Amino acid sequence: MPTPYQTSIGSFSRKSTFFWASVGATVGLANLWQFPYLASQHGGGLFILLYLGCLLLVTLPLMVTEAALGRHARHGIVLAMDGYIRSAKCSRAWMVAGRLSILAAFVVLSFTAVFGAIAVAYVFFGALGLFAGTDQAGATGILSDLVSAPGEYRKFMAWHGFFLILVVWVSAQGVVKGVERTVRVVVPGMLLLMLALFVLGAWYGRVDGAIQSMLEVHPEDMTWASLKAALFHAFFTLGLGMGVWSILGAYTPPETRLKRSILAVVLMDTLVAMVAGLMIFSLAVDAGNLDGERGFSLLFVSLPVTLAQLPLGQLVIAALFLMVVMIVWTTSLALLEPIVGWFREWTGAPRGWSVVLIGVAVWLAGLGSLLSFNLWATYRFGGATIFRWLELLTGGLLIPAVAILIALFTGWCLTRHYSRMILGATPKLFVVIWFWVMRLVLPVVVAFIGIQYTVFSLSNLCDNGSSALWCQPRGSLLSGGEKALEQPGAGPVERGQTPGNRSDKAVPAAKPSSPEPGTHSPDESAPKDDDILYHSV
Repeated sequence: MPTPYQTSIGSFSRKSTFFWASVGATVGLANLWQFPYLASQHGGGLFILLYLGCLLLVTLPLMVTEAALGRHARHGIVLAMDGYIRSAKCSRAWMVAGRLSILAAFVVLSFTAVFGAIAVAYVFFGALGLFAGTDQAGATGILSDLVSAPGEYRKFMAWHGFFLILVVWVSAQGVVKGVERTVRVVVPGMLLLMLALFVLGAWYGRVDGAIQSMLEVHPEDMTWASLKAALFHAFFTLGLGMGVWSILGAYTPPETRLKRSILAVVLMDTLVAMVAGLMIFSLAVDAGNLDGERGFSLLFVSLPVTLAQLPLGQLVIAALFLMVVMIVWTTSLALLEPIVGWFREWTGAPRGWSVVLIGVAVWLAGLGSLLSFNLWATYRFGGATIFRWLELLTGGLLIPAVAILIALFTGWCLTRHYSRMILGATPKLFVVIWFWVMRLVLPVVVAFIGIQYTVFSLSNLCDNGSSALWCQPRGSLLSGGEKALEQPGAGPVERGQTPGNRSDKAVPAAKPSSPEPGTHSPDESAPKDDDILYHSV
């Protein structure tokens, strides 16, 4: 078999850049619209401790592994796997892990950019005062006009293209002049802006209620569903299984203390999620009007309505969504890097052309998700839109599969001596824990996450009225595939819960709205709270 083309794909010029780039990669919209809800519903401070335990014992070893593989090989995940397979004389079938990770990064980036487009549009909507004096129905109508109106999809496409131009423009300038310089400015700026919004929320809002919701210990709310929710969020929030950590490890200067930096990133991601939650709950100025909300409706409907009541509300809304743009921008840059690195190592093409070609491909692929919210909203396959299937493909199959394959490869295929060499100078206790987690614990846990994710997503489709084959009762299938009867009392299953362990705290239903004639209601075609992938956006 011919040796793959090898080339230097670049490196960071400063040790601290790995930390800033990693924070930009891990801090996503889930820190805003998922973590605060989970903490408030599953025990407050106890959930945060449980979440940290899942991070340190399960996902941290995988993060270290992915980054160490890239750093030792000085290549992206695909070429790095090729080198390790040759050195360890393992089966070439292991190459599928690297290739699936690139595919996962591409798909996730394609619909992450769609959410970036909405955030960019909302910066201007807020600055122009579109939310001034509006209520829940009015904010829902603004979202519907942007996302769900079939006749306005070209405007949505324009915002989408504008956001991707921002991403491509930075990446095309190179690893140092583009990515490194941007993350060293944008990530600290995003954190400072979040801190300023937190101070604003504490000044005008109810920080005592926020602390009670998120930080106080509520053991009566802890169930097995809490453990599953913590495990799910810990796995999906850190950008694992998409080659991001491998490429950042490959870019890292040799003197960087990789494992300490990764631990700092994990703790920073958790701290950001806590500050974001306190900010959101403290802004609930009328004694908790955001309680129990999460996801898409929280960020793009409820928060603008609440913030519009503050002094200079339109500027506050613009600042909030500028912060959101920064979050999605740095996440998108991180997702683009492993794809660009793979393409350059495969073809030897210059970086500028590689970034432009991949950017165009991402834009075209993203149109599938974008149009599934409006023009193609009525075209459903198995009861789901294109976006929903892409979300299920990555969250339920690709990302868990890559994580399992990397864990099995490093735990069983590589020798212990080779693994220690890849990890570098490491305390013996960490090596022992790492070895058994990669061999036994992580494959089982991630397989559970992937299966549960898929089952719950398909179950949600059935709860939403899908007539797909898997939604048919067994008796109905045996009798000739008669239409399934709706089960009384069945509701959508929360992610991180099993059908037998639903949370006692029901999620409030979306507020009804009156869409304009000829448009789709956001409840029908816009992304729903249960549609959003944990880690990426």
